[in-house]
Amino acid sequence: SEQGRHKAFSTCLPHLAVVSLYVSTGMFTYLKPSSISSPSLDVVVAVLYSVIPPAVNPLIYSMRNQQLK
Repeated sequence: SEQGRHKAFSTCLPHLAVVSLYVSTGMFTYLKPSSISSPSLDVVVAVLYSVIPPAVNPLIYSMRNQQLK
């Protein structure tokens, strides 16, 4: 049904966004040319890779729990 597809899409979209952020920052870290290397860029990428996905995960599940109620 339309409502079921909407519910599945609203559940999967935040998870896909977090996974794509995680994978893209990891790929950027290992595939970037050495000429682009700067300490500040490395810190930003490290924060995006290691802090943001675990911090966003509880937010995703809290939104999901509100939808179930």
